[in-house]
Amino acid sequence: MIDELSLTSKSHVVEIAANDGYLLKNFVAAEIPCLGVEPTAGTAAAAESLDIPIIREFFGSELAQQMRGKGQGADLLIGNNVLAHVPDINDFCRGLKYLLNPGGTLTLEFPHLLQLLLQVQFDTVYHEHFSYLSLQTVQRMLASVGLRVFHVESLATHGGSLRVFACHADEQRPDTLAVADCLYQEAVAGLHQLNLYLEFQAHVDRVKNSLLSFLLTQYQAGKTVAAYGAAAKGNTLLNYAGIRPDLLPYVCDAAGSKQGRFMPGSHIPILSPEVLMANPPDFVLILPWNLADEISHQLAHLRAAGTRFVVAVPHLEFL
Repeated sequence: MIDELSLTSKSHVVEIAANDGYLLKNFVAAEIPCLGVEPTAGTAAAAESLDIPIIREFFGSELAQQMRGKGQGADLLIGNNVLAHVPDINDFCRGLKYLLNPGGTLTLEFPHLLQLLLQVQFDTVYHEHFSYLSLQTVQRMLASVGLRVFHVESLATHGGSLRVFACHADEQRPDTLAVADCLYQEAVAGLHQLNLYLEFQAHVDRVKNSLLSFLLTQYQAGKTVAAYGAAAKGNTLLNYAGIRPDLLPYVCDAAGSKQGRFMPGSHIPILSPEVLMANPPDFVLILPWNLADEISHQLAHLRAAGTRFVVAVPHLEFL
């Protein structure tokens, strides 16, 4: 982005939901002025320790107007995986309009509704997400506040995401063919028709039933199955399928803060990955399927012991 937008020491970059500064630290290193908005105290403190200035508040139109009044407008305004988390998404978009400088670029990343439906990613429906977004919807929301989507990129993140590029509506920046192409894909897939949504439940139940059948088969055969990754999406899957410790005795997770606790609802214990090394199970069910390649690589030593890796979404698959 620094090269593409010719950002310099006279530019200003703002990231909404800056988290621990993992992205903004690169602008600090390049000596490009930046500012993060991050309401969570712990992560905000981590960002500040990297010399990133942070506003510890939730972003909305009121805060954006205050920032604009202080000369904190953005030449590059970034929002990665925050748009879907916002309760008042229209007010949030008005804030983006207020804060974006004339000639500035807005980039937003969010999981693509098209992939959620086509890949049966129902387990990404959980408490953090208020919206499930298509390009057409985001285009209309931004247009309603005077912003225009001029480019879009498809990303592998979170099972399939979009990175949208937008500017002020009255600017002469041309739209790329990628925008029309993505809108066409959404239309052809039936994203604007009711049937795609009405059929979704049957696909979800297929995933649930396949997983239950697999676990019951292994239980009856005397095989051992453990899960890896105490992620929110895994929690949605386990609770919807009604899976309890009798079929899945434990979930391993590398985060020490989760170990010794239980998966909400299912009450499946969360243990250290060391348990897998000490007593390799016959199967490991990888709950965060979007990280399946990375996790199976990390646990590659289990393959030598005969362990097989499995994912349940979008369909039951042995890796």
